[in-house]
Amino acid sequence: MPVLLVAVVWGSSYLAAKGVTTADTVAAVLVLRFAVVLPVLVIAGRRRLRALSGPQWRGAGVLGLILAVIFLLETYGVVHTSATNAGLIISLTMVFTPLAESRVRGVRLPGAFVAAAGLSVLGVALLTQGAGFTAPSGGDLLMLGAAVARTVHVLAMARMDAVRGADALSLTTVQLGSAVAVFAVLVAAPGTGASPWAAAADFDGGDWLGLVYLSVFCTLFAFFVQMWAVRRTSPSRVSLLLGTEPVWAAAVGIALAGDRPGWLGYVGAVLVLVGTGWGRSVADRGQEPAADPAATPREAASAETPAGTPGQTTRTPRRHTCETSGTPGR
Repeated sequence: MPVLLVAVVWGSSYLAAKGVTTADTVAAVLVLRFAVVLPVLVIAGRRRLRALSGPQWRGAGVLGLILAVIFLLETYGVVHTSATNAGLIISLTMVFTPLAESRVRGVRLPGAFVAAAGLSVLGVALLTQGAGFTAPSGGDLLMLGAAVARTVHVLAMARMDAVRGADALSLTTVQLGSAVAVFAVLVAAPGTGASPWAAAADFDGGDWLGLVYLSVFCTLFAFFVQMWAVRRTSPSRVSLLLGTEPVWAAAVGIALAGDRPGWLGYVGAVLVLVGTGWGRSVADRGQEPAADPAATPREAASAETPAGTPGQTTRTPRRHTCETSGTPGR
């Protein structure tokens, strides 16, 4: 199924990004990656872009600033940690978001979800200590920050009145445009690393293949498959398939990158997968997903809307996962 292929592609994106990026070329590579994507999205959605209102443009622009932070943290993070760690740590968004939403809305989470969240956090702690108990690497902490930033992005999208009713393609295009503007400003500032042109000049054939893979498959292909899938199958099924992303991230990192987390790391990886999967099932239990036509593809794939009304203090808030952040790919 194409949606499962998207999960595989996203899982492999961490290794692809690690292969083409260095600490000196993060912003430059992000400019190059989305310079390929953005014109295609603009052309595909030019009529709907013109239909956006002023508040929708401004709201999407603000979300794009958060998106820029997410991409910067993720890309710097993956440079300084393994692809396996990156893919599993970012999956903590699936438990961070319901926890944060429960605090914001004053909705109590069931004990089973709290237990699942604790299991996931324990798994990440073990995963980063595979070679012995030491301080987590800077890359691990950056990926943890990216998971927090994704949580902020999802909550902002869910609660921002300005973007409600906005077309999914248009909303994503404006967000990416805003994020690319941030990357362009960064590469233009002195002391922030190589320019896109300098980075491109140093690319070999493998680097260009990796960049094209990130642009065409991890972004454009993933985006349009989600738009196709949410119209032809149930949102819950799409969400379930996309939720296998951390499994593929671990598999690709171990099989292709030679990641060796050690026995503690392997135990931690299993705990992360079990904890996030358990948390998803608890958060979804008893809820009827319904696709929101104004949601972004990842948001529509999980059919997420804020749950709970005044007086409901025991209902689980609807889960927002890293797939619901509105990010068009990794």
